[in-house]
Amino acid sequence: MLAHANLLSLHDVDQHRLAPLLAPRSIALVGASRRRNTVGNDMVRNIIASGYDGAVYPVNPGYATLYGFRCYAGLTALPEPVDLAILSVPNRVLENVVDEAIAAGARALVIFASAELEGERDDLLRDRIAHKAREAGVPLCGANCMGFFNLSHPVRAFSAFHADPLTAGGLTCIAQSGSLLQALLFNDERLKFNLAVSAGQELVTTAADFMDYALDQPETRCVALVLEAIRDPRTFVAALEKANRRGIPVIVLKLGRTEAGAQFALSHTGAIAGNAEVYEALFRRYGVISVRDLNELAQTAILLSTIRKPLRPGGLAAILDSGGERELIVDVASDLNVPFAQISAATTQVLAENLDLGLSPVNPVDAWGTGKDFEAIFENCLTALMADPDTGIGMFVADLAEELDLHDAYIDICQSVARTSDKPLVLMTNYSAWSHRKHALRLSREGVAVLDGTTTALRAVRHAMDYRDFAARAPIQQDEHCENPRAAHWRALLASRTSALSEDEGYALLSDYGIRVPAYRIVNSRQEAIIAASEIGFPLVAKTAMPGILHKSDVGGVMLGIADADAAGRAYDDLSARLGPRVLLTEMARGQAEMAFGLVSDAQFGSFAMIAFGGIWIEILKDSQLAMAPVDRAVAARRIASLKMSDVLNGVRGAPPCDTAALIDAYVNLGALARDLGAQIAELDINPVLVGEDGVIAVDSLIVPAPAVEAQHVH
Repeated sequence: MLAHANLLSLHDVDQHRLAPLLAPRSIALVGASRRRNTVGNDMVRNIIASGYDGAVYPVNPGYATLYGFRCYAGLTALPEPVDLAILSVPNRVLENVVDEAIAAGARALVIFASAELEGERDDLLRDRIAHKAREAGVPLCGANCMGFFNLSHPVRAFSAFHADPLTAGGLTCIAQSGSLLQALLFNDERLKFNLAVSAGQELVTTAADFMDYALDQPETRCVALVLEAIRDPRTFVAALEKANRRGIPVIVLKLGRTEAGAQFALSHTGAIAGNAEVYEALFRRYGVISVRDLNELAQTAILLSTIRKPLRPGGLAAILDSGGERELIVDVASDLNVPFAQISAATTQVLAENLDLGLSPVNPVDAWGTGKDFEAIFENCLTALMADPDTGIGMFVADLAEELDLHDAYIDICQSVARTSDKPLVLMTNYSAWSHRKHALRLSREGVAVLDGTTTALRAVRHAMDYRDFAARAPIQQDEHCENPRAAHWRALLASRTSALSEDEGYALLSDYGIRVPAYRIVNSRQEAIIAASEIGFPLVAKTAMPGILHKSDVGGVMLGIADADAAGRAYDDLSARLGPRVLLTEMARGQAEMAFGLVSDAQFGSFAMIAFGGIWIEILKDSQLAMAPVDRAVAARRIASLKMSDVLNGVRGAPPCDTAALIDAYVNLGALARDLGAQIAELDINPVLVGEDGVIAVDSLIVPAPAVEAQHVH
C-alpha cells in the first residue's frame, strides 16, 4: 500500500501545473556565460553541480560551446521547445527575451532581473511580463528572485553558485527574501531540503502555488515560509487546508508584522487589532506555526523535519548532567508554557533505583552524580522517562563539544534510546555557539533532532506540541444553516447607510444575532422619558442618541444611576439642552467583568471576531484575541482562555465565577454576525460587554457601515 501511495504521489507531481518549472525535462540557460562571478556563469555551474540529467541548452550568440554543451544563438534556434527557460538577462532586453521564450514554446520561466526600467510610471515592465506569461499559461519564478533548488528532481535554477552538495531531505522552504533563504540553505546541514524557492516578486506564481506543488511531493514532511505578503489569499488558504489533510506542518515567519491594521479607525477595535493579529488569527485557524525570527524558524524546522515518530499526548521529559542547567530549563519552560511530563510512581521508582545517592527522582532529572557507570544510569533513566505514559517527547540536555569523549557517550545513549522508543527524542544545547556539527549530523540520521539555545529550542518544542494538539482536534464546526434569517434585512440596511447605526439600531441588530442587550426606549421629549423610565424600571441609564455622536462619554452624553421618574426627567432636560432632543433610556446592567467585542474586516481573508477585556481601559490593556469567522464553541473557549486577564472570569477576591458558557455563546454569535455581515460593516465596537454570574449583556455599541467609511474617504 505504501509503495502504491508513493507512485500515486509521484504521478501527481508529474502532472502538477508547476512541473515544467520545478521538475523540467529540458532547460534553456539564456544569458549563459563563461565569465566568473556573473549570474550567467553561476546558473550554468549550478545546473552542472545539481546532477541534472535532462537536456541543457545554453543560449548566447557569443559562444559555440560552453562547459561541454553546444551553445545556441537564440531560443528559436533550439532543437525543441524547452520546459524551462532560465533568463539571466538585463532589464533592457528582458521583455524581448520573454516574448521570444513564449513564442519558442517555453513552458515555464525563471527571471532573476528586477523587471524594472528607469522612468516608467504607468505601463510597467513587470506588469507587461506578468500579463504575457499569464496569457500564455506560463508559470514564472520571479522576477527579482534567486530561483530554486529542487533536490528531489534534481535541478538548481539558482543565481548564486554553491559548489558543495546538499543532502536531500523532507523540508520545503519558500521565501520572499532571497537572502534569508540563502542563510537557511547554506549554513546548517541539519536542514535537509527537498525544495527551496526564492519566490521574488511573484509576478505570476506565488508562494501558495509553490506550496501546493510541494504538498504533492512524497518527500515533503514540513513546509517553512518566509513571507512579506500573501498575494493570493484563496490559493494560500487552499494550500493550508491541503497541508492539514496530509498532516504536513507549516511554519511561517511573517515579516512586516508592525504594519497598522486600520488607518481610519473610528472605533477601539481598529486601534488594538492590527495587521499582525489578523495573520495570527488566520494561522491559528489552520494550525500554522508562527515564529518570530529566523533562528526560531530553523530550530522548529529541524525538529519537525528530523523526527520520525509523532509526538504523543503529554509533556516534556528531560534528562541533564547539571543541576544549574535543570534550573535554567525549568525557568524558561515555565515562561514559554512548555509542560513537563507528570511521571508515574513506576517511573519514579526506576529513577530512584538508578540515580546516585542524593539525586532526586523527578522530571527533569539531573542524572550526574559520581560519574561511575554514568552511561548505564543515563540510558536506564532516559528509557524510563520515554516510556512514561505522560511523556509526549523526550529531551537530552547537553552542551555538546566534539572534542569531549564524554559527549560521544551521550550520543551513543541517545541513539540507543531513540531506536527502542516509540516517541521522538531531541538533544538540546543551551549555548548555540558550541561546536557539535558531527554529533548533530550523526544523531539526525537516527531521527534525533539537535536543537540549539535554551529559549529557541524550547519554543520549537512548544510549537511541535501545539501542532500535535491542533491535529488532534475535531474540525471546526461550520454553521450548517448558513445565515441568520434576518441577515438579508441587515445587509440591505447597512448598504443604504452612510452614517453609523444609531444605538437602538445596534441593539436590534445584536438582539437578532442572539447577543443580549438591555431593555431600552428612544424618547424625544421629557414626558416620553418619564413614561418610558417607568416602563423599563429603575435604576436607568440615559444616553444621547443624536446622530453623529460616536463616543458618547467623551461629550458627557451618558448619565448613570437614574433612580426615579424625576431624575429621568432631569437627565432628559440636561442631555437635550446640551446635545439634542433624541435620548436613549436603558436598564442599568451590571456585571463583574467589563469586556468588549469587535469585528475586523480584512480585504484578503474576510471577517474576524474580536474579544477583549476593556471598558474605558481597552486601548491601554490591549488584552484581546481574534478569531476568523465563523467561530465555533471550541475556538471561542480557547480564545477566551488565552486572554491575559482570563482568570478574572473565574471570580476574584471572593466574587463568584462569571458565566463563561454564556460568554462563549455570545462570542459564537458574534462570529455568526461577522460571517453574515462582515462585508457590509467597516467597524463594529461593542463596549462594554458586562459579564456576571448570571449571563452576558452588551451595554454599548458602535456599528459603522462600509458605505459610511467610503463616504468619509471621498470627502
